[in-house]
Amino acid sequence: MQAVLQQQVLQMLQFRLDRTGKRIAYLRQVESRFPWYRLAALVAALLIIFIAFTSIRPLIAWAVVLVVFAGFMLVVVRHRGIVDRITRLEAFRDLLNTHIARLRLDWEHIPPPAHTLPHPRHPYAADLNLAGDRSLHQLLDTCISLGGSQELADTLLDPTPNPGRIAERQALVRELLDRPVFCAQLELEGLLANPQRGNRWDGTALLNWLEKHVQTGSLRPLLAALGLLALANITLFVLNALGLIPPVWIGTLAVYLGLQSLKFRESSEVFGEAYDLARQLRQLRAIFGGLENYPYEPGSRLAVLCAPFWQAPVRPSVALRKIGWIVSMASLRQNPFLSLILNLLMPWDLFFADQLERYKRELNVVLPAWLDAWHQLEALVALANFARLNPENTFPEILPLEEQPVLRGEAIGHPLIPSAARVTNDFTLQEMGEVIVITGSNMSGKSTFLRTLGINLVLAYSGSTVAARAFAALPFRVFTSMTVNDSLSDGISFFYAEVSRLKLLLDQLNANHPLPMFFLIDEIFRGTNNRERQLGTHAYTQALVNKNGVGVISTHDLELVHLSETIPTVHNYHFREDVQDGRMVFDYQIRPGASPTTNALRIMAMAGLPVPDGNPAPAPRKERASRRNR
Repeated sequence: MQAVLQQQVLQMLQFRLDRTGKRIAYLRQVESRFPWYRLAALVAALLIIFIAFTSIRPLIAWAVVLVVFAGFMLVVVRHRGIVDRITRLEAFRDLLNTHIARLRLDWEHIPPPAHTLPHPRHPYAADLNLAGDRSLHQLLDTCISLGGSQELADTLLDPTPNPGRIAERQALVRELLDRPVFCAQLELEGLLANPQRGNRWDGTALLNWLEKHVQTGSLRPLLAALGLLALANITLFVLNALGLIPPVWIGTLAVYLGLQSLKFRESSEVFGEAYDLARQLRQLRAIFGGLENYPYEPGSRLAVLCAPFWQAPVRPSVALRKIGWIVSMASLRQNPFLSLILNLLMPWDLFFADQLERYKRELNVVLPAWLDAWHQLEALVALANFARLNPENTFPEILPLEEQPVLRGEAIGHPLIPSAARVTNDFTLQEMGEVIVITGSNMSGKSTFLRTLGINLVLAYSGSTVAARAFAALPFRVFTSMTVNDSLSDGISFFYAEVSRLKLLLDQLNANHPLPMFFLIDEIFRGTNNRERQLGTHAYTQALVNKNGVGVISTHDLELVHLSETIPTVHNYHFREDVQDGRMVFDYQIRPGASPTTNALRIMAMAGLPVPDGNPAPAPRKERASRRNR
């Protein structure tokens, strides 16, 4: 069923992609003819103007010129409109292609993730493939802005789930699921606003610029004096040109230029970064304008989240248009000749420097709230896109702390495994303090199952859907000890790194915390000898049971299964393999009880390694284990 539903989504996306491609091809054909249209319009315009000036009155001829110019500009505007439509459709095509890649788990065509480096002691990031290449973050991350991508990462990496925030995010994701056009429009405007595809829009420099105030002092008195002097200069110059007075304007001009020079350095600093950052503000105008004008449903959570755009006293469209106009006027100073003329006539630079500094302070009050709302919205749209692309997923239920079972799931699968190859399992943890011991052969799916539980808990707490038919869990603090690495630079061995990790897990389990822990451990004490590993594993597992938490341990230590005989809250499950035609075949289905088989020597034999006498003879090298869920 899951593959069927995804196939329907894929067919819909492919249909839209094909239709968009045909529309682009048609518009490109039309656009390719416009240079000839413009040339023809220009030649016709020149011919009409020539005829007009040679055969009719000059006043009527000038009217004809205006009409012809308007006609030519209409052709130019029409051409530009078609180019803009092509640009927009190409961005939409890119958007559809990335969605198809996410649905197919085609990692080569999914945009790379924003750089996120979780802390080495993070409770679960390293083991659940949440950050980096081919990670859950990369799969989900449709954000255009760096802030939105970081907001999504922070949501996935939050080690302390808050049921209230989870419920709020889940409700917003549900609303966004019902608004696919809104989500697509937000992504599309972001793609069009970001000129460097593949790079996240980063507003850090913009916020730093707004917070940076150049000490210009009060320019109002100086501007008033310079304005009067500029008026006097023009008046005295005109009177001198008419021969009515001597050239006293030279003296007033010298005073005027001298006063201007007093603030030249400060005004230059004001404009120093403004030109590049004004481009970022123009990019935000289209995005924020769409959020400002969207017809929100009254009382909806989406309307509340986007209130800074449509309900604030200062609307983004007005604010960003004004500061863009100020910077555009100020940018005229980059033309030396024009700057000289303007500043001789009036204190141009100082006037717009004063306007820019004043308006920066006003914008600094409202822009952080706009950016924060945008970042939150992008992260939520990413979660909604994941739910939309995976219609077989379900919204999880976050249970009250006293509820039992504490975790239950039907048809739980790993979201980073393609749906066609994904094997699902039902699983339940009944009560607090319970520990599940999973045994099984190598490659049978133990580690993948642990990661499946962990990554679906992370998805559940993010507010999105999970890869399951049904899923419910308490708000657990997730902690894993699965992929432990040594450190040559720090002089830490593998065994000591593992011991440190397990000590951290136990400390947090024993901590007085209102939320229970959900721990996942893959092979305790792998870095020591067999005898001490067994003794240590038994002692450590006994320290985990009947605490404020539940967990799952995978192990090859078959002696560990005997703990269930003396501790009622320890239960055994296993994965198994079958041998068909001399090959090992795994079904990756979890079953109750301890594993009845092992396969290490069989794998060694299949690889051509020596094995003790009496064990299976080496199989041909071409035989390999069937691995559908690793």
